[in-house]
Amino acid sequence: MPEPLAPIELLVACAAMTIGAALQGAVGIGLGLIAAPILVLIAPSLVPGPILFCGLVLTILMSYRERQAMDISGLKWGVVGRLLGTLVAVVVLVNVPQKEMTLTFGALVLFAVALSASGLRVNPTMWTLISAGALSGFMGTTSNLGGPPIALLYQNASGARLRATISGFFVLGTIISLLALVAAGRFGRYEFWSALAFLPGVLIGFILSARTLPLLDRGYTRAAILAVSAVSGAIVILRELL
Repeated sequence: MPEPLAPIELLVACAAMTIGAALQGAVGIGLGLIAAPILVLIAPSLVPGPILFCGLVLTILMSYRERQAMDISGLKWGVVGRLLGTLVAVVVLVNVPQKEMTLTFGALVLFAVALSASGLRVNPTMWTLISAGALSGFMGTTSNLGGPPIALLYQNASGARLRATISGFFVLGTIISLLALVAAGRFGRYEFWSALAFLPGVLIGFILSARTLPLLDRGYTRAAILAVSAVSGAIVILRELL
């Protein structure tokens, strides 16, 4: 079992969680984008399990806050895809070097951002939701960056609908991913207690996000989603190349 975190390491980790939770609470995605690169520098074992657990708590809070705007119909197909993508991720984590696969999915996210920025609109249909859910399941389980595929499908929805639907998707999808990590031996006692230590930062970030919602909902949500998704895809690629 890895050694417990030093006080300064715990403080930095909680600060990263606070910033990431504030971003995700306002935009719909972003916790893994901010926290994962920092936590992996502190201790590689902190990624992906503890961030997924903290993300589960955050998305439960977000789902409740904006529950009336959730797209229940779209949610079920995204979860079907998430299950498929998670199963593939477990096989990769256990048996296959994931570098090439992760690079491919990171490039796909950047490609999707480029298409969206060009004006091409992809509507949430059964097949696009299943495909985006599968991509999200793989990326979320292996790298904690599973938000962009689903977020890009809902980029033209209202801010409340986007955040609520993504959060509902993450609640169910993250449970699937955590169970898969437990089965793969990647989420145990150390990861669980580390996640609990990070939760105060997540709760503070969630509270802070309420202050930025009115600004983003004036028409900036789509731009924020494209920016966060592009950075997420780039981080996935750079992390494997460097």
